Amino acid sequence: MSDLQLRPDGGLRHFLTLEGLPRALLESLLDRAQALRDEAFSGVALRNRLLGQTVCNLFFEPSTRTRSSFQLAAARLGADVLNFDAASASTKKGETDLDTLKTLRAMGVDAFVIRHAQDGAVDALADRAGGAALINAGDGRRAHPTQGLLDMLTLRQRKGADFSRLRVLMVGDILHSRVARSDLHALRTLGAGEIRVCGPDALLPGDDVLHGCVRVPRLDEAVEGVDAVFMLRLQRERMVEGLVPSLDDYFRDYGLDPARLRRAAPGAVVLHPGPINRGVEIADAVADGAQSVILDQVANGVAARMAVLEALLEPSHHLQPTFPVARRA
Repeated sequence: MSDLQLRPDGGLRHFLTLEGLPRALLESLLDRAQALRDEAFSGVALRNRLLGQTVCNLFFEPSTRTRSSFQLAAARLGADVLNFDAASASTKKGETDLDTLKTLRAMGVDAFVIRHAQDGAVDALADRAGGAALINAGDGRRAHPTQGLLDMLTLRQRKGADFSRLRVLMVGDILHSRVARSDLHALRTLGAGEIRVCGPDALLPGDDVLHGCVRVPRLDEAVEGVDAVFMLRLQRERMVEGLVPSLDDYFRDYGLDPARLRRAAPGAVVLHPGPINRGVEIADAVADGAQSVILDQVANGVAARMAVLEALLEPSHHLQPTFPVARRA
């Protein structure tokens, strides 16, 4: 993965996963995202940073938050933005994913933000991207690295940069969650002191995903004394029937309500990647409460994605295409 994702000088060629990303590079992206926070909110000072470059949101799967966030991030840096809904356009006509990417690259697109339903699909395209920079906006259940980045930024803002002191809990449908995998990769890289996981056995993956984590069967015990609780969406669209007996039973056993949250450490924060299934994973009083940083995560998404786009598309980092690209007028 490092050969595909990193340039020989150690900089980013693509942004595909947080797994194996050097700690110094991850921390530098977090530092830069924090520095970009003010510009992420309608700032104009950086509108020339990516002037003349084009970013395409190439989504083979529906998205609201991620695509909107990337669109704003690119606009804040002055890039031209093309939104291309491949799921309802080229693929329905039989065009391959690679041919779609090559066609858009020939129009002068410099970077592609790609969401795909298949694990590893973005990696496969990156290997043949013709010099364009690719950003994984979520592929199957494998990875969602910019979500992991903004989650770590949010946690760091509230708890400081020294993750070694933190006890972190991840709750729910880890099996089907690409967010969970990217968060786990980042937490390990940043040296989180303890990572606990809790969820139905049918929704917990194997040790290949959960290595180094402490499994705690009951949520009342799992939340005891933790500094941060990462709640996960119950991804019913990705699971077979029968993995969860009922939504009411799920909330009873694994839903976060105020009584359970009081077991956490004072000042513990609650994160959720959204969209929230209220009354299934999390109670309204928690989602909207003082310890929730869910809207902070949303706000941090623009800054985090600005940092990634900037790292990939700064003129000094630009890669020349390896197949012909139409010249701009």
